Amino acid sequence: MIGKDLTGSINCFGSAKSEYKARDFACEERMDMTIRKEIIFAFEDASEANKLGSPLIREYQSNTPEVGYNQWPKLKG
Repeated sequence: MIGKDLTGSINCFGSAKSEYKARDFACEERMDMTIRKEIIFAFEDASEANKLGSPLIREYQSNTPEVGYNQWPKLKG
């Protein structure tokens, strides 16, 4: 998932709906999981992050259900 964290919370791992993530992991897989968060850009101003988000989502196709959990921008096609 590509996104922005404006809160700095340790619990912020994206806002994808639980049901989307749940369909990708069997019950057994959920019992031993590692979640990794990588911050590749940091900005002082949220508007800079807003400008970069959509192009990266499109570039990495993370709004394609088979690839990622981003729901916006809407997938065309």
